[in-house]
Amino acid sequence: MNPSLLLPFIVLIGAMFLMTRSAKKKQAAAVAMRNEMQPGTGVRTIGGMYATVKELHDDTVLLEVAPGVHAVYAKNAIGAVLDDAEYNRIVHGDDPELDVDAAVVPDDASSLTEADDAKTDLVKKTDSDDDVEADAEAADDKKSEGKTDGEADAK
Repeated sequence: MNPSLLLPFIVLIGAMFLMTRSAKKKQAAAVAMRNEMQPGTGVRTIGGMYATVKELHDDTVLLEVAPGVHAVYAKNAIGAVLDDAEYNRIVHGDDPELDVDAAVVPDDASSLTEADDAKTDLVKKTDSDDDVEADAEAADDKKSEGKTDGEADAK
């Protein structure tokens, strides 16, 4: 038999061996991670729920989802065991690296200007613009004299 005909089968068997080997390593790492769990440890389930381990049993684990709220999960449903700093950062919003005394950078430039300054009109005014504004104010005053909201001229 020609050895070149066996080469594709050998490559296929080698690829299958490497894929199953890496899958077995991942599975063994997941089992080791689940065995590391202790009561009080923060975990994330495969569904994305964060909880604290309360009790461990052979195939199940009792999780505290919220204060006073407990749920029983299969150990296989635990997706990750989190360290305390990461769990507190995600669940409670604690950020130990946040320096409160540091300078705060504003989100926009509006807080950089002083509140006492009046808004600046960037359009150059001419004398005719002043006359138009005065006429408009005088007309508004005449219209509003003697009338209340909602009244119309009766003719």
